[in-house]
Amino acid sequence: MPKYSYEAINETGATISGVIDAESPDAARTLLLNRGWIPSRVAGASERGALPGISWEGLQQRVGGVSMQELILFTKQFRTMFLAGVPIMRLLEVLEVQVSNPKLRQIVSEITQDVREGSPLSDAMAKHPKTFNTLYRSMIRAGEASGTIPEVLQRLIYILEHEHKVKSDVKSALQYPIIVVAALGIAFFVLLNYVIPRFVGIFARVGVELPWPTKVSLLLHHLLTDYWFATLAALIGLIAATGYYLRTDQGKFVRDAFLLRVPLLGPLFMKAAMSRFASIFSILQASGVPVMSSLQILSGTIGNTAIAREFDQVRDRVEEGRGISGPLSTARYFTPMVIQMVAIGEESGQLDEMLQAVSVHYDDEVAFAVKRLSDAIGPVLVVGLAFVVGFFALAVFLPMWDLTKIATKGF
Repeated sequence: MPKYSYEAINETGATISGVIDAESPDAARTLLLNRGWIPSRVAGASERGALPGISWEGLQQRVGGVSMQELILFTKQFRTMFLAGVPIMRLLEVLEVQVSNPKLRQIVSEITQDVREGSPLSDAMAKHPKTFNTLYRSMIRAGEASGTIPEVLQRLIYILEHEHKVKSDVKSALQYPIIVVAALGIAFFVLLNYVIPRFVGIFARVGVELPWPTKVSLLLHHLLTDYWFATLAALIGLIAATGYYLRTDQGKFVRDAFLLRVPLLGPLFMKAAMSRFASIFSILQASGVPVMSSLQILSGTIGNTAIAREFDQVRDRVEEGRGISGPLSTARYFTPMVIQMVAIGEESGQLDEMLQAVSVHYDDEVAFAVKRLSDAIGPVLVVGLAFVVGFFALAVFLPMWDLTKIATKGF
Protein backbone atom coordinates (compact mmCIF):
# COMPACT_ATOMS: atom_id res chain seq x y z
CA MET A 1 0.00 0.00 0.00
CA PRO A 2 1.38 3.48 -0.84
CA LYS A 3 2.83 5.65 1.93
CA TYR A 4 2.05 9.37 2.27
CA SER A 5 3.82 11.98 4.35
CA TYR A 6 1.53 14.48 6.04
CA GLU A 7 1.32 17.58 8.18
CA ALA A 8 -1.82 18.10 10.26
CA ILE A 9 -3.27 20.09 13.14
CA ASN A 10 -4.20 17.95 16.16
CA GLU A 11 -6.84 18.48 18.85
CA THR A 12 -4.64 20.91 20.79
CA GLY A 13 -3.91 23.07 17.75
CA ALA A 14 -0.32 21.86 17.40
CA THR A 15 1.16 20.98 14.01
CA ILE A 16 2.21 17.33 13.72
CA SER A 17 3.76 15.33 10.88
CA GLY A 18 4.33 11.72 9.97
CA VAL A 19 3.75 8.99 7.41
CA ILE A 20 0.48 7.11 6.81
CA ASP A 21 -0.49 4.10 4.66
CA ALA A 22 -3.46 4.76 2.34
CA GLU A 23 -4.81 3.88 -1.10
CA SER A 24 -4.70 7.50 -2.34
CA PRO A 25 -4.07 11.06 -1.12
CA ASP A 26 -7.81 11.56 -0.57
CA ALA A 27 -7.99 8.32 1.43
CA ALA A 28 -5.03 9.54 3.53
CA ARG A 29 -6.84 12.80 4.30
CA THR A 30 -9.98 10.87 5.28
CA LEU A 31 -7.96 8.68 7.67
CA LEU A 32 -6.43 11.77 9.28
CA LEU A 33 -9.87 13.38 9.65
CA ASN A 34 -11.15 10.19 11.29
CA ARG A 35 -8.39 10.56 13.89
CA GLY A 36 -9.64 14.07 14.65
CA TRP A 37 -6.72 15.78 12.93
CA ILE A 38 -6.98 18.51 10.28
CA PRO A 39 -4.62 17.69 7.36
CA SER A 40 -2.75 20.68 5.96
CA ARG A 41 -0.44 18.77 3.58
CA VAL A 42 -0.47 15.25 2.16
CA ALA A 43 2.17 14.11 -0.33
CA GLY A 44 3.36 10.77 -1.67
CA ALA A 45 6.53 9.56 0.01
CA SER A 46 8.12 9.17 -3.44
CA GLU A 47 7.09 12.61 -4.72
CA ARG A 48 10.23 14.45 -3.57
CA GLY A 49 12.30 13.43 -6.56
CA ALA A 50 9.47 13.08 -9.02
CA LEU A 51 8.26 15.55 -11.57
CA PRO A 52 4.99 17.16 -10.50
CA GLY A 53 1.79 16.56 -12.42
CA ILE A 54 2.95 13.47 -14.33
CA SER A 55 0.67 10.93 -12.62
CA TRP A 56 -2.50 9.68 -14.31
CA GLU A 57 -4.53 10.85 -11.31
CA GLY A 58 -3.06 14.35 -11.61
CA LEU A 59 -3.75 14.41 -15.35
CA GLN A 60 -7.39 13.44 -14.73
CA GLN A 61 -7.75 16.22 -12.17
CA ARG A 62 -6.33 18.82 -14.53
CA VAL A 63 -8.46 17.79 -17.49
CA GLY A 64 -11.74 17.28 -15.57
CA GLY A 65 -13.66 19.36 -13.07
CA VAL A 66 -14.48 18.62 -9.45
CA SER A 67 -15.75 15.10 -8.81
CA MET A 68 -18.45 14.19 -6.31
CA GLN A 69 -15.92 12.39 -4.10
CA GLU A 70 -13.70 15.49 -4.01
CA LEU A 71 -16.67 17.67 -3.06
CA ILE A 72 -17.62 15.22 -0.28
CA LEU A 73 -14.06 15.27 1.07
CA PHE A 74 -13.97 19.08 0.88
CA THR A 75 -17.24 19.31 2.84
CA LYS A 76 -15.99 16.84 5.48
CA GLN A 77 -12.76 18.78 5.94
CA PHE A 78 -14.69 22.06 6.16
CA ARG A 79 -17.00 20.66 8.86
CA THR A 80 -14.17 19.09 10.89
CA MET A 81 -12.19 22.33 11.04
CA PHE A 82 -15.30 24.41 11.74
CA LEU A 83 -16.21 22.15 14.68
CA ALA A 84 -12.63 22.45 15.93
CA GLY A 85 -13.12 26.21 16.20
CA VAL A 86 -10.78 27.18 13.36
CA PRO A 87 -11.64 30.74 12.17
CA ILE A 88 -13.29 30.84 8.76
CA MET A 89 -10.40 32.64 7.05
CA ARG A 90 -7.81 30.27 8.50
CA LEU A 91 -10.06 27.35 7.57
CA LEU A 92 -10.30 28.42 3.93
CA GLU A 93 -6.56 29.07 3.74
CA VAL A 94 -5.82 25.56 5.02
CA LEU A 95 -8.29 24.05 2.56
CA GLU A 96 -6.69 26.01 -0.27
CA VAL A 97 -3.31 24.46 0.55
CA GLN A 98 -4.41 20.88 1.09
CA VAL A 99 -6.86 20.45 -1.82
CA SER A 100 -5.18 18.26 -4.47
CA ASN A 101 -7.43 19.09 -7.43
CA PRO A 102 -6.06 22.25 -9.16
CA LYS A 103 -9.56 23.26 -10.29
CA LEU A 104 -10.99 23.03 -6.76
CA ARG A 105 -7.91 24.77 -5.34
CA GLN A 106 -8.51 27.73 -7.66
CA ILE A 107 -12.17 27.86 -6.63
CA VAL A 108 -11.28 27.79 -2.92
CA SER A 109 -8.73 30.56 -3.52
CA GLU A 110 -11.39 32.76 -5.13
CA ILE A 111 -13.88 32.00 -2.35
CA THR A 112 -11.23 32.90 0.24
CA GLN A 113 -10.63 36.24 -1.47
CA ASP A 114 -14.36 37.02 -1.65
CA VAL A 115 -14.90 36.16 2.03
CA ARG A 116 -11.86 38.27 2.96
CA GLU A 117 -13.51 41.20 1.18
CA GLY A 118 -16.69 40.75 3.22
CA SER A 119 -18.91 38.45 1.13
CA PRO A 120 -20.95 35.77 2.90
CA LEU A 121 -19.73 32.24 2.23
CA SER A 122 -22.93 31.32 0.34
CA ASP A 123 -22.54 34.34 -1.97
CA ALA A 124 -18.90 33.47 -2.63
CA MET A 125 -19.90 29.90 -3.51
CA ALA A 126 -22.67 31.21 -5.79
CA LYS A 127 -19.97 32.40 -8.22
CA HIS A 128 -19.10 28.73 -8.86
CA PRO A 129 -22.47 27.07 -9.66
CA LYS A 130 -20.89 24.13 -11.50
CA THR A 131 -19.19 23.02 -8.28
CA PHE A 132 -21.65 24.24 -5.63
CA ASN A 133 -25.16 23.70 -6.97
CA THR A 134 -28.35 25.46 -5.84
CA LEU A 135 -28.99 22.89 -3.12
CA TYR A 136 -25.49 23.26 -1.66
CA ARG A 137 -25.59 27.05 -1.65
CA SER A 138 -29.13 27.24 -0.25
CA MET A 139 -28.26 24.97 2.67
CA ILE A 140 -25.10 26.97 3.44
CA ARG A 141 -27.22 30.13 3.36
CA ALA A 142 -29.73 28.55 5.74
CA GLY A 143 -26.88 27.52 8.06
CA GLU A 144 -25.46 31.06 8.03
CA ALA A 145 -28.88 32.52 8.91
CA SER A 146 -29.58 30.04 11.72
CA GLY A 147 -26.04 29.66 13.07
CA THR A 148 -26.08 25.89 12.42
CA ILE A 149 -23.29 25.53 9.87
CA PRO A 150 -21.91 22.23 11.31
CA GLU A 151 -25.35 20.58 11.31
CA VAL A 152 -26.05 21.81 7.77
CA LEU A 153 -22.66 20.54 6.58
CA GLN A 154 -23.36 17.13 8.11
CA ARG A 155 -26.68 16.97 6.25
CA LEU A 156 -24.96 18.05 3.05
CA ILE A 157 -22.43 15.24 3.48
CA TYR A 158 -25.31 12.78 3.84
CA ILE A 159 -27.00 14.09 0.68
CA LEU A 160 -23.80 14.02 -1.36
CA GLU A 161 -22.86 10.51 -0.21
CA HIS A 162 -26.44 9.32 -0.77
CA GLU A 163 -26.51 10.67 -4.35
CA HIS A 164 -23.05 9.29 -5.05
CA LYS A 165 -24.15 5.83 -3.89
CA VAL A 166 -27.35 5.85 -5.98
CA LYS A 167 -25.46 6.99 -9.10
CA SER A 168 -22.74 4.41 -8.51
CA ASP A 169 -25.34 1.63 -8.17
CA VAL A 170 -27.03 2.64 -11.42
CA LYS A 171 -23.71 2.94 -13.27
CA SER A 172 -22.54 -0.45 -11.99
CA ALA A 173 -25.76 -2.03 -13.27
CA LEU A 174 -25.21 -0.52 -16.74
CA GLN A 175 -21.47 -1.25 -17.05
CA TYR A 176 -21.83 -4.91 -18.01
CA PRO A 177 -24.37 -4.39 -20.82
CA ILE A 178 -22.35 -1.50 -22.24
CA ILE A 179 -19.22 -3.67 -22.36
CA VAL A 180 -21.11 -6.56 -23.96
CA VAL A 181 -22.74 -4.29 -26.56
CA ALA A 182 -19.33 -2.81 -27.40
CA ALA A 183 -17.90 -6.33 -27.79
CA LEU A 184 -20.82 -7.25 -30.06
CA GLY A 185 -20.15 -4.17 -32.17
CA ILE A 186 -16.50 -5.14 -32.58
CA ALA A 187 -17.45 -8.71 -33.48
CA PHE A 188 -20.02 -7.41 -35.97
CA PHE A 189 -17.38 -5.20 -37.61
CA VAL A 190 -14.81 -8.02 -37.86
CA LEU A 191 -17.29 -10.50 -39.32
CA LEU A 192 -18.61 -7.94 -41.78
CA ASN A 193 -15.23 -6.80 -43.07
CA TYR A 194 -13.02 -9.90 -42.89
CA VAL A 195 -15.12 -13.07 -42.74
CA ILE A 196 -18.13 -12.46 -44.99
CA PRO A 197 -16.15 -11.03 -47.99
CA ARG A 198 -13.92 -14.13 -48.22
CA PHE A 199 -16.87 -16.51 -48.31
CA VAL A 200 -18.74 -14.30 -50.79
CA GLY A 201 -15.73 -14.42 -53.12
CA ILE A 202 -15.80 -18.23 -53.04
CA PHE A 203 -19.55 -18.34 -53.68
CA ALA A 204 -19.28 -15.87 -56.59
CA ARG A 205 -16.63 -17.96 -58.35
CA VAL A 206 -18.79 -21.06 -58.11
CA GLY A 207 -21.93 -19.21 -59.21
CA VAL A 208 -24.03 -19.86 -56.10
CA GLU A 209 -27.06 -17.60 -55.79
CA LEU A 210 -26.74 -15.60 -52.57
CA PRO A 211 -29.62 -15.69 -50.03
CA TRP A 212 -30.90 -12.48 -48.45
CA PRO A 213 -28.82 -12.67 -45.21
CA THR A 214 -25.67 -12.86 -47.32
CA LYS A 215 -26.84 -10.03 -49.59
CA VAL A 216 -27.59 -7.82 -46.57
CA SER A 217 -24.16 -8.60 -45.10
CA LEU A 218 -22.51 -7.81 -48.43
CA LEU A 219 -24.42 -4.51 -48.68
CA LEU A 220 -23.30 -3.51 -45.21
CA HIS A 221 -19.74 -4.47 -46.11
CA HIS A 222 -19.81 -2.20 -49.18
CA LEU A 223 -21.21 0.66 -47.12
CA LEU A 224 -18.32 0.35 -44.67
CA THR A 225 -15.61 -0.04 -47.32
CA ASP A 226 -16.68 1.76 -50.51
CA TYR A 227 -18.68 4.52 -48.87
CA TRP A 228 -16.96 4.68 -45.49
CA PHE A 229 -16.46 8.45 -45.65
CA ALA A 230 -20.14 9.16 -46.34
CA THR A 231 -21.20 6.59 -43.73
CA LEU A 232 -18.85 8.09 -41.13
CA ALA A 233 -19.97 11.64 -41.95
CA ALA A 234 -23.64 10.64 -41.67
CA LEU A 235 -22.98 8.87 -38.35
CA ILE A 236 -21.08 11.85 -36.92
CA GLY A 237 -23.80 14.22 -38.13
CA LEU A 238 -26.50 12.07 -36.54
CA ILE A 239 -24.62 11.90 -33.23
CA ALA A 240 -23.94 15.65 -33.26
CA ALA A 241 -27.57 16.50 -34.10
CA THR A 242 -28.87 14.13 -31.44
CA GLY A 243 -26.44 15.51 -28.86
CA TYR A 244 -27.46 19.08 -29.66
CA TYR A 245 -31.16 18.24 -29.42
CA LEU A 246 -30.70 16.41 -26.11
CA ARG A 247 -29.03 19.52 -24.65
CA THR A 248 -32.14 21.59 -25.31
CA ASP A 249 -34.94 21.75 -22.72
CA GLN A 250 -37.34 19.89 -25.01
CA GLY A 251 -34.71 17.27 -25.83
CA LYS A 252 -34.01 16.64 -22.16
CA PHE A 253 -37.73 16.31 -21.51
CA VAL A 254 -38.23 13.83 -24.38
CA ARG A 255 -35.20 11.78 -23.29
CA ASP A 256 -36.18 11.62 -19.61
CA ALA A 257 -39.85 10.91 -20.36
CA PHE A 258 -38.77 8.08 -22.68
CA LEU A 259 -36.42 6.60 -20.07
CA LEU A 260 -39.24 6.52 -17.52
CA ARG A 261 -41.25 4.33 -19.94
CA VAL A 262 -38.47 1.84 -20.70
CA PRO A 263 -39.10 -1.53 -18.99
CA LEU A 264 -36.79 -2.20 -16.03
CA LEU A 265 -34.91 1.10 -16.53
CA GLY A 266 -38.02 3.26 -16.03
CA PRO A 267 -38.90 1.91 -12.55
CA LEU A 268 -35.25 2.23 -11.52
CA PHE A 269 -35.02 5.90 -12.55
CA MET A 270 -38.43 6.60 -10.98
CA LYS A 271 -37.42 5.11 -7.62
CA ALA A 272 -34.07 6.90 -7.70
CA ALA A 273 -35.91 10.21 -8.32
CA MET A 274 -38.34 9.54 -5.44
CA SER A 275 -35.43 8.74 -3.12
CA ARG A 276 -33.65 11.93 -4.16
CA PHE A 277 -36.81 14.01 -3.74
CA ALA A 278 -37.57 12.64 -0.27
CA SER A 279 -34.02 12.83 1.11
CA ILE A 280 -33.36 16.38 -0.13
CA PHE A 281 -36.80 17.70 0.88
CA SER A 282 -36.42 16.12 4.35
CA ILE A 283 -33.03 17.70 4.96
CA LEU A 284 -34.10 21.09 3.63
CA GLN A 285 -37.05 21.09 6.03
CA ALA A 286 -34.88 19.99 8.95
CA SER A 287 -32.41 22.77 8.09
CA GLY A 288 -35.11 25.44 8.31
CA VAL A 289 -35.34 26.23 4.59
CA PRO A 290 -38.85 27.63 3.79
CA VAL A 291 -41.22 25.29 1.95
CA MET A 292 -41.43 27.40 -1.21
CA SER A 293 -37.66 27.77 -1.36
CA SER A 294 -37.33 24.01 -0.84
CA LEU A 295 -39.71 23.33 -3.71
CA GLN A 296 -37.75 25.72 -5.94
CA ILE A 297 -34.51 23.92 -5.09
CA LEU A 298 -36.07 20.49 -5.63
CA SER A 299 -37.30 21.44 -9.09
CA GLY A 300 -33.71 22.01 -10.18
CA THR A 301 -32.13 19.06 -8.37
CA ILE A 302 -34.60 16.19 -8.77
CA GLY A 303 -32.52 14.83 -11.65
CA ASN A 304 -35.22 14.17 -14.26
CA THR A 305 -36.60 16.89 -16.55
CA ALA A 306 -39.97 15.17 -17.04
CA ILE A 307 -40.52 14.88 -13.27
CA ALA A 308 -39.18 18.43 -12.77
CA ARG A 309 -41.86 19.82 -15.13
CA GLU A 310 -44.54 18.06 -13.11
CA PHE A 311 -42.93 19.45 -9.98
CA ASP A 312 -43.09 22.99 -11.35
CA GLN A 313 -46.85 22.59 -11.67
CA VAL A 314 -47.01 21.22 -8.11
CA ARG A 315 -45.09 24.26 -6.86
CA ASP A 316 -47.51 26.62 -8.62
CA ARG A 317 -50.48 24.92 -6.92
CA VAL A 318 -48.74 25.03 -3.53
CA GLU A 319 -48.27 28.77 -3.99
CA GLU A 320 -52.05 29.01 -4.28
CA GLY A 321 -52.35 27.62 -0.74
CA ARG A 322 -53.40 24.04 -1.52
CA GLY A 323 -50.83 22.33 0.72
CA ILE A 324 -48.28 19.86 -0.67
CA SER A 325 -49.96 16.44 -0.71
CA GLY A 326 -52.99 17.68 -2.69
CA PRO A 327 -51.02 19.03 -5.66
CA LEU A 328 -48.70 15.98 -5.51
CA SER A 329 -51.72 13.67 -5.92
CA THR A 330 -52.47 15.24 -9.32
CA ALA A 331 -48.88 14.87 -10.56
CA ARG A 332 -48.17 12.08 -13.00
CA TYR A 333 -44.94 10.64 -11.68
CA PHE A 334 -45.23 10.79 -7.88
CA THR A 335 -46.07 7.44 -6.31
CA PRO A 336 -49.01 6.86 -3.91
CA MET A 337 -46.60 6.11 -1.06
CA VAL A 338 -44.87 9.48 -1.42
CA ILE A 339 -48.21 11.29 -1.57
CA GLN A 340 -49.64 9.51 1.49
CA MET A 341 -46.48 9.95 3.60
CA VAL A 342 -46.35 13.67 2.74
CA ALA A 343 -50.04 13.99 3.72
CA ILE A 344 -49.38 12.26 7.07
CA GLY A 345 -46.34 14.48 7.64
CA GLU A 346 -48.36 17.62 6.98
CA GLU A 347 -51.13 16.51 9.35
CA SER A 348 -48.77 15.50 12.15
CA GLY A 349 -46.25 18.31 11.74
CA GLN A 350 -43.48 15.75 11.18
CA LEU A 351 -42.93 16.20 7.46
CA ASP A 352 -39.15 15.84 7.62
CA GLU A 353 -39.40 12.52 9.56
CA MET A 354 -41.95 11.12 7.10
CA LEU A 355 -39.81 12.14 4.13
CA GLN A 356 -36.76 10.55 5.72
CA ALA A 357 -38.71 7.28 6.06
CA VAL A 358 -39.69 7.52 2.38
CA SER A 359 -36.05 8.08 1.43
CA VAL A 360 -34.91 4.98 3.34
CA HIS A 361 -37.67 2.92 1.73
CA TYR A 362 -36.78 4.00 -1.80
CA ASP A 363 -33.08 3.46 -1.16
CA ASP A 364 -33.94 -0.20 -0.60
CA GLU A 365 -36.20 -0.14 -3.66
CA VAL A 366 -33.37 1.25 -5.80
CA ALA A 367 -31.03 -1.50 -4.59
CA PHE A 368 -33.66 -4.12 -5.44
CA ALA A 369 -34.32 -2.53 -8.86
CA VAL A 370 -30.58 -2.53 -9.64
CA LYS A 371 -30.35 -6.23 -8.78
CA ARG A 372 -33.44 -6.98 -10.86
CA LEU A 373 -31.98 -5.08 -13.80
CA SER A 374 -28.68 -6.95 -13.48
CA ASP A 375 -30.50 -10.28 -13.40
CA ALA A 376 -32.62 -9.41 -16.45
CA ILE A 377 -29.81 -8.00 -18.57
CA GLY A 378 -28.07 -11.38 -18.93
CA PRO A 379 -30.90 -13.15 -20.81
CA VAL A 380 -31.55 -10.07 -22.97
CA LEU A 381 -27.91 -9.92 -24.02
CA VAL A 382 -27.85 -13.66 -24.70
CA VAL A 383 -30.83 -13.23 -27.05
CA GLY A 384 -29.09 -10.31 -28.79
CA LEU A 385 -25.88 -12.29 -29.12
CA ALA A 386 -27.79 -15.28 -30.48
CA PHE A 387 -29.46 -13.06 -33.08
CA VAL A 388 -26.15 -11.60 -34.32
CA VAL A 389 -24.43 -14.99 -34.41
CA GLY A 390 -27.46 -16.61 -36.05
CA PHE A 391 -27.68 -13.92 -38.73
CA PHE A 392 -24.04 -14.32 -39.77
CA ALA A 393 -24.31 -18.09 -39.54
CA LEU A 394 -27.19 -17.97 -42.03
CA ALA A 395 -25.20 -15.58 -44.24
CA VAL A 396 -22.37 -18.13 -44.44
CA PHE A 397 -24.01 -21.55 -44.19
CA LEU A 398 -27.03 -21.05 -46.48
CA PRO A 399 -24.79 -20.51 -49.54
CA MET A 400 -22.54 -23.34 -48.37
CA TRP A 401 -25.59 -25.60 -48.30
CA ASP A 402 -26.39 -24.61 -51.88
CA LEU A 403 -22.75 -25.18 -52.78
CA THR A 404 -22.93 -28.68 -51.29
CA LYS A 405 -26.05 -29.48 -53.33
CA ILE A 406 -24.29 -28.32 -56.54
CA ALA A 407 -21.29 -30.47 -55.72
CA THR A 408 -23.55 -33.47 -55.02
CA LYS A 409 -25.29 -33.07 -58.39
CA GLY A 410 -21.92 -32.98 -60.11
CA PHE A 411 -21.17 -36.44 -58.82
